[in-house]
Amino acid sequence: VQLVESGGGLVQPGGSLRLSCAASGFTFRRYDMSWYRQDPGKERELVAIIARAGGSTNYAESVKGRFTISRDNAKNTVYLQMNSLKPEDTAVYYCKAWNLANEYWGQGTQVTVSS
Repeated sequence: VQLVESGGGLVQPGGSLRLSCAASGFTFRRYDMSWYRQDPGKERELVAIIARAGGSTNYAESVKGRFTISRDNAKNTVYLQMNSLKPEDTAVYYCKAWNLANEYWGQGTQVTVSS
């Protein structure tokens, strides 16, 4: 089982990034997918979640209207489009696959928002 995040980096405030999480080793379409983030010294927090069929999404209040989660079950990939980035969005971003039987995490990708 692998979840491999990519797309992180350094961006100026107000900029955009698109994170990707490529899954392998399990039946992707049977899992809800989510993005979490964690800043050093803080607890890991849920950013966005998308249901396995892709029809239902939910977001943390702090990112509503700025971030969009999506998935492509044919490509076994989940995305996080991040717009209007703020310095407080700086964190390591992780993707997670979840269903009642299993939970898998990626290794994370660093996002730094700074001028």
